Amino acid sequence: MKVFKEEQRFSQTWLIVLLAVSIMIPIAIIVQEYLKENTKMTTNEFVLSLAGILVTVLFIFLFKLTTRIDEKGIHYQFFPFHFSLKKITWSEINTAEVRSYDPIGEYGGWGIKGGSLWKKSKGKAINVSGDIGIQIVLKNNKKLLIGTQKETEVKRVLATYQNKISN
Repeated sequence: MKVFKEEQRFSQTWLIVLLAVSIMIPIAIIVQEYLKENTKMTTNEFVLSLAGILVTVLFIFLFKLTTRIDEKGIHYQFFPFHFSLKKITWSEINTAEVRSYDPIGEYGGWGIKGGSLWKKSKGKAINVSGDIGIQIVLKNNKKLLIGTQKETEVKRVLATYQNKISN
């Protein structure tokens, strides 16, 4: 019995730089307002404003994509949107393969994307980075792509369980 496990987070350097740059202006405006001689901003408002900005930006680093493939099926969780693993049993799957994809062009970016708002025929994608994913087509023709950073390992484990996918 082979088991594949992977956890991914939003930790790309470009994202960290973008978030850091994007909070500089609001923080500068708040600090400037607080330091004015005749400001109406209290110290509590100042601290709460800065804390609110930082908490909002840091919230993205709580996001975690967990993927597990085992003898029962493919499991995934995108915390904080899913509080437990969602299971897709092998009997529900028509095909499962690893493929390259265009996150922005096909799904509109990273996170939980697609579905009814973006190129419905592509289905839904759950990803945090990169352009490699596990493409799952269910028996009801719904599609789900789960991003992965472990292409070789996923291919090996999916090959092990191909006999469990009943066409």
